[in-house]
Amino acid sequence: MRKLLNKKFTILIVLFFIMIILFIFSLFVGSSKISFSESLNALFGNGQKNHIIIMQNIRLPRAIAALVVGCGLAVAGLIMQTTLSNEMASPSTLGVSNAATLGANISIIVLAGGFLNTGNNVQNFFNGNNVFSTSLIAFVFSFISVLITLGLCKIKSFSKETVILCGVAMAAIWTALTSLIQFYATDVSLSAAIVWSFGDLARATYQIDLIILIVLLISITFFFILSNRYNAMLAGDDIAKSVGVNVGRFRFISLLIASLLTAVCIANIGIIGFVGIICPHIAKKIFGYNHKYTIWGSVLLGAILLLVSDTLARTVGNGSAIPVGIITSLVGAPFFLYIIFRRKRGDKNA
Repeated sequence: MRKLLNKKFTILIVLFFIMIILFIFSLFVGSSKISFSESLNALFGNGQKNHIIIMQNIRLPRAIAALVVGCGLAVAGLIMQTTLSNEMASPSTLGVSNAATLGANISIIVLAGGFLNTGNNVQNFFNGNNVFSTSLIAFVFSFISVLITLGLCKIKSFSKETVILCGVAMAAIWTALTSLIQFYATDVSLSAAIVWSFGDLARATYQIDLIILIVLLISITFFFILSNRYNAMLAGDDIAKSVGVNVGRFRFISLLIASLLTAVCIANIGIIGFVGIICPHIAKKIFGYNHKYTIWGSVLLGAILLLVSDTLARTVGNGSAIPVGIITSLVGAPFFLYIIFRRKRGDKNA
């Protein structure tokens, strides 16, 4: 047993160093033709002014965002899958991403004057739109969606099946309202709203990184301290109750924290799909189902996946970075299909 635990700990250490190496590597990759020595000097405030701006104000906050957002979405996905006993669960299960999209559309299309007074003048639109207000409104709508969904589930005994069904229903409502707003939008505001929905780390700033980091640290601390309760829930609600877990309340709090962590990431960066599905599955494959290890495994794998995806997004775009959400979707969709067909094949054999 001790040998197995040492092996898992060793793998975590290896993943940690891989994450650090990828983080450093991502700082020196981009469309700007800056040599390694120039990039290194600029990172520490030396050299040409435009190089310093690129390294300190663009690449560094972007790399930090890839790290913290990847960690956040992955661990949120793990907790969703555990508390709902559903391997298909993800950070968007409760309609969080749909609600954030609605909030962003209201900010961009309605409050910025998208169909009221902007017309098709691009300059008027960007003068009226505020990136931080868009993120704030997107977060508020995500938070409201979580409260409504969990509130409805609380009324109906808070079973895991009820959570998933309520999440699907709320997601459909938010999507319908978003479509209604976009139907009346001008070409310019509609384009801006669609661009927002792409998960793009280019909008990251140190302020955004700090906000996500604080929420991430609080969330991981909570999940890790109560990791034994998550282990108990894997055996089923009845077993968890027999060892003293208040399943309904614990599920409510866990989903609330995981959803808020998701909301903070999505509201500031946009929708980045499949990180919350892929990484927990790989972590469980490597470390088993003990949350003392799968939590940290998911966190590290999430950061690694998003760092790799963002590096690819900035190198294959031929001078313009592709939104990282596109890369994660291209990688994640086949993996998602693999999960589906593997499960069907397993059921048939059973």
